[in-house]
Amino acid sequence: MLKFVKHNLESISGVEVFPIISLLIFFLFFIVLYTWVFTYKKEKITELSNIPFDGDDQNNTIN
Repeated sequence: MLKFVKHNLESISGVEVFPIISLLIFFLFFIVLYTWVFTYKKEKITELSNIPFDGDDQNNTIN
């Protein structure tokens, strides 16, 4: 099966670039995600984590 796929891929010119591009996109995504997570403000994280514990029951009232 691998020989069949390898033979078809060899007929495409420049096919060796695609795995390199996909690897770069993969690593760039996680590097950007890593930097976004560690530069996020601590106050905002605390505010967002306390949303479920807020006392206002405006959305939970039954008429």
